[in-house]
Amino acid sequence: MSSNLENRLKEHNSNGSKGAKYLRGKKPVKFVHTEKFQDIKSAMNRELQVKRWTKAKKEALIAGNFELLKKL
Repeated sequence: MSSNLENRLKEHNSNGSKGAKYLRGKKPVKFVHTEKFQDIKSAMNRELQVKRWTKAKKEALIAGNFELLKKL
C-alpha cells in the first residue's frame, strides 16, 4: 500500500533497505494492478483478500478477466 505509487516503485527497485525483503531478489519490480481506496482500513482489507487468493485468481485479476475471476 502507498499513497504515492511512483515513490513506492522507486523504493522497491532501489538498492536501499526500504523495499520489501521478498522483492529484493526479484528486480526490476513493476506494477501489474492497482486500486484506489478512500481509507487505509479498506485498502488493508483488500490487500489481505487478494493475498489469500490462488495464483490463478490473481492472474485473472491482473488480466482483467472478471468473468474467470468470478468462477475461481
